[in-house]
Amino acid sequence: MDNPALLVAAIGLCLGAILVLFFVVLKPTNGTIPLERRREGTLPDDSVLGRVSQSAVQAMDTALGRSGGPFNREVLYNAGVHLSPADFTVMVAFGTIVVGVAVTFLINVFFGLLLALATPFIVKLVLAFRSGKRRAKFESQLTDIIQMLIGGLRVGHTIMRSFEAVAQEAEAPASEELFRIVNEVRIGQDPRQAVEDCAARMESDDFRWIGQAIQINREVGGDLAEVLAQVAGTIRERSEIKAHVRALSAEGKMSAYILMALPIGVGLLLTLMNPGYMSVFVQNPLGIAMFIASAVLFVVGGFWMSRTVKIKF
Repeated sequence: MDNPALLVAAIGLCLGAILVLFFVVLKPTNGTIPLERRREGTLPDDSVLGRVSQSAVQAMDTALGRSGGPFNREVLYNAGVHLSPADFTVMVAFGTIVVGVAVTFLINVFFGLLLALATPFIVKLVLAFRSGKRRAKFESQLTDIIQMLIGGLRVGHTIMRSFEAVAQEAEAPASEELFRIVNEVRIGQDPRQAVEDCAARMESDDFRWIGQAIQINREVGGDLAEVLAQVAGTIRERSEIKAHVRALSAEGKMSAYILMALPIGVGLLLTLMNPGYMSVFVQNPLGIAMFIASAVLFVVGGFWMSRTVKIKF
């Protein structure tokens, strides 16, 4: 076959036919509990697409096992994605195939394979970005959380009852994390350990102080509301310093964003204005090598600038 794109498409269709045959005809029998049994009133999807997707998810769940693979429950939970690891992994695999086939037809086989291999890593970066935003939002909610906890303690509630009341009033992600703490304590986990686990998930030293204050109060007694009020004052001062640091580093971050976007924008503009000028980077071996080298340098430079403008204290 002279056209490599058609060859790749034919191979992909053959593999797809084999997968459909396996997932539809040879269904795995040791799958998870059906959705209609776990959620009352949910009707099973009897369509061919529904059976194929369900079989794919069951097979993926069996293959991943308890670890969950690179997209395990903890990674998805921290990113705020409410899907099982098997569901999400099947979606990523399907997206990888679609991206690879589409880029193969639009450009060539090499870039199709390259972007197909890069798709899972891009998804991983997106999840890390979502996790960072979720943690930052949790940090911004800490002061209000402590104030509501103090109010609950001063009216006579226990600390766990105060956590539950705050969870009902707060927005995500604070509500999700506090509900998780309450549920973990209900099934027998130590309250301080539950708070420590939450602080580790959110990478929050400020929230870890709350767990330490609760533990100290359990050991020596005293007015927990007053202790939390002092902790709230300390956290408020740290938040002001963080905001001041973010304001001072905003110019550096904006410069990094512009420098990262500039080569991409220029490349897209030249491709639209003169496609033949840029075709050397996808057709000539030397051009492909230069493209790969520039991509590697682009990633290294982006990482270096991100470390430069990220200040820890």
